[in-house]
Amino acid sequence: MTRFWLGGYGPAMDGSAEGIGLLAGDEGREASTLAYRGTAVEVPSPSWLAQHPTLDIVYAALEGDSAVQAFVRAGEGVLAPLGAPAPVGQYVCHVAVAPNGSALIASCYGDGRVVRVGLDAEGRIVPAKADAAAALRAALFGDDADPDAPAPTPPGDGVAAVDPYGMGGDRVSHAHAAVFLPDGRVATTDLGFDLVRFWRQSGSGLVLDHEVVLPLGTGPRHMVLHPSGHLHVVTEYSCEVFTLARAADGTWSVVSVTLTSPIAEVGTDFPAELARTRDGQFLYTALRGSNTIAALRVRGGGEALESVALADSGVDWPRHHLVHEGKMLVAGQRSDTITLIDLDERTGAPLGIRHEAQVPTPTHFLPVR
Repeated sequence: MTRFWLGGYGPAMDGSAEGIGLLAGDEGREASTLAYRGTAVEVPSPSWLAQHPTLDIVYAALEGDSAVQAFVRAGEGVLAPLGAPAPVGQYVCHVAVAPNGSALIASCYGDGRVVRVGLDAEGRIVPAKADAAAALRAALFGDDADPDAPAPTPPGDGVAAVDPYGMGGDRVSHAHAAVFLPDGRVATTDLGFDLVRFWRQSGSGLVLDHEVVLPLGTGPRHMVLHPSGHLHVVTEYSCEVFTLARAADGTWSVVSVTLTSPIAEVGTDFPAELARTRDGQFLYTALRGSNTIAALRVRGGGEALESVALADSGVDWPRHHLVHEGKMLVAGQRSDTITLIDLDERTGAPLGIRHEAQVPTPTHFLPVR
């Protein structure tokens, strides 16, 4: 198995990680000896990591510091900062890098900002020219609007000032993830406004193309682009997967909705990541709460899903999981552990926990190139 960079939460985010860690095993016995090998670089709460498509550079969302930062390989299992942190938005929780390495998209849970940050030819972060929130504010309120103020807007469903989660107060924006699409556009989720937004890239940042409104209170969190071209979106609050398809005119719409598991309990289970096998035959989501892994089979031309299995994740609060070489790695945020789970290649079902290791507050796996 490959070695992995590990994102994690530090003390400011109620965790114990000191920075980006390294997970590795002994050569030839990786699956049974996978263990935490120390801190690759000290940095506060690097909760999500992304790899440059061609360079040996890793980008991290520094969630507690509302910034993103680049790191370059500086030795075996060692990273070094490549420039200073770049401010983006409150509680940035996800970064996605363009396939051509020209930019990254930062999604900010705290204030709903979706920020496009340019990258130079050497992978360094360059100052952001604009962000999606500013583009929305300009479109709604004119060019005199404050470009630095977050301005995600509620969907056109007539329900703006309603909190569907019973927490009190207004319904607020929570950007959570981004995916680069083959046509150059970017899809992003807004967990608070129940939206999947589609953006066009321009010289000044992102321009809103259109949006797909999901039912109130579903909470779209993460996405997977399927080889068929469909976009699968897992919802944190309703425990569903919405499948979107692109029409001939370029607009996207929902074509199917599937429960993550027939026994998932809304209000108790909160899906986190959505991952797929390399061939796209199966999808997996982790249900925080019951701490299980739900497996779904992809049917038809990619437009339909069916639940096929539910298994113990072996961790507490599985925040992220990754399918790799026929196995699954699961990060237990609250148990300070990771597990390695075997998968049935034919049925897609998790077969059981092969290995477990102690890791400081893990939140994300990234294979080391």
